[in-house]
Amino acid sequence: MIKIKSEKMKTTKLILASFFAAIAFSSCSNDDSEKEQAIPTIDKIELGLGNNETATIGADFHFNAEITAADKIKNVQVKIVQKSSETYSKVWSHEITWTQYADAKNATVHKHFDIPEDAAEGKYDFIIIVNDQNGSTLEVKKNLTIYKLENIPVNPVVSVFTVFINDAFMYRKGKFSNADAKFKNNDIFSSQVTLEGVKGDGIMYLLLINKNTKHNPESVDQIDFSKVIVYDVFEHKNVADASQFSNIPWDGTKFLRETPKLTIGASKDNNIPVPQDLVANKSWATGNYTFLVLYKNTTYNINFSQSLELPFSL
Repeated sequence: MIKIKSEKMKTTKLILASFFAAIAFSSCSNDDSEKEQAIPTIDKIELGLGNNETATIGADFHFNAEITAADKIKNVQVKIVQKSSETYSKVWSHEITWTQYADAKNATVHKHFDIPEDAAEGKYDFIIIVNDQNGSTLEVKKNLTIYKLENIPVNPVVSVFTVFINDAFMYRKGKFSNADAKFKNNDIFSSQVTLEGVKGDGIMYLLLINKNTKHNPESVDQIDFSKVIVYDVFEHKNVADASQFSNIPWDGTKFLRETPKLTIGASKDNNIPVPQDLVANKSWATGNYTFLVLYKNTTYNINFSQSLELPFSL
């Protein structure tokens, strides 16, 4: 009897040992499986200036994304693919692979590239693919509309872009009047910027940005006002047909708005509705500033930007 009991105990112990071993193996297997299933993440996706999800054939296109790898990035791809539910003038697709982010854990993919001239107008799937070195892949699909230039609802272009120093021309028609001129304390800064081809509602900001801030907004929505000096802000409402828009409008006989002025070294800027404290923001310094025009058409969600570098000696 004693022998039989002992054998039963041995058997029971073997069964329990096998059971716990199976649990441990299963747990390890699950851990390995979960590790293999880890995939990259993506955030802050922008397609087009102001993230308007539009592009123009033959023109520059803006793409931005913040990527975090599960392990390390292998490469990043974008594909522009025609939708099965749409019709097009021809079969067309486009693909780009960027390998310069390989081995990074985190990356800001900020790219500008031209939409090829042979593209077909229409609505597309814009597919972002992040390949991870652990073998996993993240794929995100967004919408993109590609226009022919002549079919864009609003296509702002600059017709007048001038900078004045103490009411005299400093920059006009694409060149400086005096290549050695620099803004100094108490000089008066002013500018006229005129856009053609706008309608509906829109707003324009004219900004001075110290290049040392490394702030480079590409649309109105990206402005960090603590890092800019607002020279002027002006908007239009309910413009029925594509026409001219200027911060110093002209009716053919007279100017309809007084030219804004900004004194270099001033304690406040011209922001609306509340001017900013330029002293608190330490906005003035010797060096180069970017004079930046940012326009957003709020009716059609179309953005425009143009810039000029200006020297300051304060």
